Formats: sequence, structure tokens, C-alpha cells
Amino acid sequence: MEKIIRVTEQPSNYRHLEKMSVEEILININKEDKLVPAAVEKAIPQIEKLASAISDKMLAGGRLFYIGAGTSGRLAIVDASECPPTYGVPYGLVIGIIAGGEKAITQAVEFAEDNKEQGWADLQKHFVSDKDVVVGVAASGTTPYVIGALEECRKRGITTGSISCNPDSPVSHAADYPVEVIVGPEFVTGSTRMKSGTAQKLVLNMLSTSAMIQLGRVDDNKMVNMQLTNIKLVDRGVKMVMEKLQLNNYETAKDLLVKHGSVKKAVDAVKLNGHA
Repeated sequence: MEKIIRVTEQPSNYRHLEKMSVEEILININKEDKLVPAAVEKAIPQIEKLASAISDKMLAGGRLFYIGAGTSGRLAIVDASECPPTYGVPYGLVIGIIAGGEKAITQAVEFAEDNKEQGWADLQKHFVSDKDVVVGVAASGTTPYVIGALEECRKRGITTGSISCNPDSPVSHAADYPVEVIVGPEFVTGSTRMKSGTAQKLVLNMLSTSAMIQLGRVDDNKMVNMQLTNIKLVDRGVKMVMEKLQLNNYETAKDLLVKHGSVKKAVDAVKLNGHA
């Protein structure tokens, strides 16, 4: 039987990269990267179904899990870890899990992605349940660690989604809400940290951002629940308070922000009390 060649593994459209000038390398990488947003756009109907399922579960008190290996797992960890500081949600509401554990965030862990049972075992450590949503992230769509996790979730009635970059992949068949973003061969053959990684990052941004907006963590277009973890964010928060309460005094707004801990809480407190 002839082996199916996955799009993500097909030869690059470019030959003899080592003979290119630096400028040529950069121009050609950029040319390939421009294809990614268009591929994501084609997948929006699929993304919408998954995003809606995530929002529904989270509005009902559930959590969002991402699970992946290698670059896909690292991207999942990044998206999950940025939700608490950006939107002020508790750690543990959006959870990223990577094959090989924390070590795999910075170092490759040999054969971790090939263990089909470990993904479910790692999810169980967080007491995953049918209240939650589990999204498998796998550029190839063939990662056993991710597929095994999704299959076990479905057996237990846990809502599943997937993000991959190959059509009709095994991970899509293991998900209730598959998302396939077909970006074509990579500039460096098989290097899915490039276009495929960019596509996955864009989709993860869309999923978490739409969920946080649905959860009421954004007011107008502003991150009113962000954590005040550095000078830049404090300054941004102060300016939001000044704008929303029509205050002219920076220090007054800053005192309110520091006292209440977030823009939303500061504004709500003033509106409740009727004065700053």
C-alpha cells in the first residue's frame, strides 16, 4: 500500500536554500508566511464551531485544555499562560499540556509524542471532566500523544477540538470540532515550526480571545481585567481609569487602580459610591 504523503511533509517549493543570499532567504520566507492568513480565513467556519463550543462550556463553568507535543505543545503553553495576566482569569481556567512535561517547553524530550496513553494520563492529573473542553494541537495531525488523549476524552463525553495543518488527518477524526489550516509545504521541508506554527498560533489567539470576550473579560476594546504586573501595564490601566471616569488627575486614577487591583474593579467601585 502506497504511503500517504502529508502536506506538511511535502518538499519545499524552493531548492538549494544554502545558495540563497540572506535577502533571498528572508524574502522567500516572507512570501510563504503571507499564505498563512488566507489559509486561516478558509478555516473560519471550523474555528467558529470550536470557539462557540469553548465559550459555551466556559460560560457554564468549564475549563479549556490545550494538549500538544513539540512546537504545537509550546504554542499551546504560551496561549494558556497568557490568559491570566491579560484577562485577569485564574490560573487553571486555561491549561496547556505538553508531551514530556515542563522540560519539553525548552528541550526536546525523545519519543514523548509517541506515547498514546500518556496524554490522557496527563489530563487526569487536572481532573478533566465533561464540563471541560480539550483541544489537541498537532501540525501533522498524526501525533499519538494527542490522538490518544482526544480518543479517551470522547469515550467519556468530554468535548474535543483539534488544530492541524493536514487534511483529513487522524487527529481531526478524534475531535468533535476539528480545525484544519492547510498552509502547504514549509520553506524548510517538514519544519512545521514555520508556517504551520504560525497558523496554529493565529487559531489559538482566536479561540482564547473570543472566549475571554464572551466571558466578559473585555470592555469595549480594552483589557480591563489585566493583572498589574509591570510599570507599562499600570500606566495603561491608569489611563483607562482616567478615560472611563473622566478624571484629569493621573495620581488619583493610579491610587484607585492600585487600591482596587484592576480597571474594572476601580471603575465599578467609583460608580457604586458615586465619587472617586
